[in-house]
Amino acid sequence: MIALLELGAGFILLVWAADRLVSGASALARNVGISPLIVGLTIVGFGTSAPEMVVSAMSSLRGNPSLAIGNAIGSNIANVGLILGLTAMIYPLRVERVTLKREFPILGLIMLIALGLMGNLHLSRMDGLVLACGLLLLVAGMVALGMARGQNDPLTSSLTENVPDGMQTPRAVFWILIGLFMLPLSAHILVNGAVTLALIAGVSEIVVGLTVVALGTSLPELAAAAASALLKKDDLAIGNILGSNMFNLLGVLGIAALVHPLPIDPVLLYRDVSVMFALTLGLFILVWRRRGPGLITRPAAVILFLSFLVYQAVVIGTAVSG
Repeated sequence: MIALLELGAGFILLVWAADRLVSGASALARNVGISPLIVGLTIVGFGTSAPEMVVSAMSSLRGNPSLAIGNAIGSNIANVGLILGLTAMIYPLRVERVTLKREFPILGLIMLIALGLMGNLHLSRMDGLVLACGLLLLVAGMVALGMARGQNDPLTSSLTENVPDGMQTPRAVFWILIGLFMLPLSAHILVNGAVTLALIAGVSEIVVGLTVVALGTSLPELAAAAASALLKKDDLAIGNILGSNMFNLLGVLGIAALVHPLPIDPVLLYRDVSVMFALTLGLFILVWRRRGPGLITRPAAVILFLSFLVYQAVVIGTAVSG
């Protein structure tokens, strides 16, 4: 019961603290004259993966590397299978042509780089530095493209949409301080609960990271995607998910490895990373159209969602059976 309470409290505080930190930092940057475009592509961009980053960094710092890696990979799987699946069942999502030709290949390249670095079953600090530098290059590229294309770019519009307007500077500073204090505290509480739950259930930490923790840290993306679908803002839903998956692999894994080198369980590569690749490739195949924008239809959404459920059943079933 204590472990479940820690998990619940950790998730709620983590999501709330990340939201307050991003809102405060975005408002402060905007108040000092930084354009909403730059704020959205940097601060808000990092904010989409802030829960995963902080939890994985805390897990790595405390000597729970499996939880850190499982959180990053599990969140990417949940983003595609659960979040896009559920969202497109509410409202079929149109995928802009530029997203098919740019974001998907970039995400595929990032996944290949991460796989190459994890191939020796170890993420060193140097590997973490490579991933972190990749994140900085990604953000720099997003800023350059955003400035060139402005709000006509789907990923740019998905991030700048979330920049708050009208928050005064003292209030913004207050929320920044609250967020900086509460983020590590809530991550510590959540990791405590996750490790205790793994011990009680008799499963590995990687299983808890791939299931419970990954689902919890993906809740902001689920809420944002569902709201975007209800408002029929397709580019926001797709942009948030693809951007979050890029940040998870580069930022979450990179920061965790920089904090402490990460040993990698072989099962993570041949099962979980393979599922991440398969779901991402499957999504691309399902939405691809020879001409015009792509579309995540309701049947395609059902396939994604059922794939996610089967994957979760396999992970949990394998863990229970020992």
